[in-house]
Amino acid sequence: MNALLPRKSLGQHFLVDDNILGVIARLAELGEDDVALEIGPGFGVLTSVLSAHCRYVHAIELDGRLEPHLREIATAPNVSVHWGDALKLDLSGLDPVPTKLVANLPYNVATPIVAESLDRLPTIDLWCVMVQREVADRFFAVPSTKAYGAVSVLIQLASVRTGFHPVSRTVFRPPPNVDSALVAFRRIPLPGNFPVIRRLVEGAFAHRRKTLANSLQLADVAPREVTVAALASLGIDASIRAEALEPSVFVELTGRLI
Repeated sequence: MNALLPRKSLGQHFLVDDNILGVIARLAELGEDDVALEIGPGFGVLTSVLSAHCRYVHAIELDGRLEPHLREIATAPNVSVHWGDALKLDLSGLDPVPTKLVANLPYNVATPIVAESLDRLPTIDLWCVMVQREVADRFFAVPSTKAYGAVSVLIQLASVRTGFHPVSRTVFRPPPNVDSALVAFRRIPLPGNFPVIRRLVEGAFAHRRKTLANSLQLADVAPREVTVAALASLGIDASIRAEALEPSVFVELTGRLI
């Protein structure tokens, strides 16, 4: 295992600690009816745990060097290994459909994978993901903090946090230069027109130092004067920045603007 080193370009960091696997199983609330989606299985350490607890496991891996290590686990009757980029594959076509996303996510794609899965994988009802600590903090950050951003708003509109566990660097080989954390969250009903809300939210934070109205104009989402009028109708000053607004306000604002 140690002969194959993680590739920084793929954001890899391989799990080697059995204790953290138990924490993942607990936070993921794994059950015999679950269909797990794992992105970045690496050597298949977590895949084996998922296979033992779940009805089925879909493991998505981009790095072909890992094929010899995943070959044995792929022979299990309830495991399928799919080769390719998780951000480009049509994961909505997986059969059986995944009900939980449980993964030690590659660091460089963790945020887009989670954000894209919120509405594009509607059968996912619980996420339990290992990510960089600063990314985990971002997911459920509160307004008017440095960590609060577009992904915070989108995740909080789609889910509630159910678990959080800081993770030591020693659970990986070789140890990364950043801290990590496990974060678990459960789906709540999506607001209507979520793709449109996503576009507005991403535009609102695209120019973080600008006012919300200016940022939306620069992102070609809405003219400044239209946003100012919509904010006024909600009793919000035109000088507000996106980072000061609660997630629910973005839903109301979308209804006024688009």
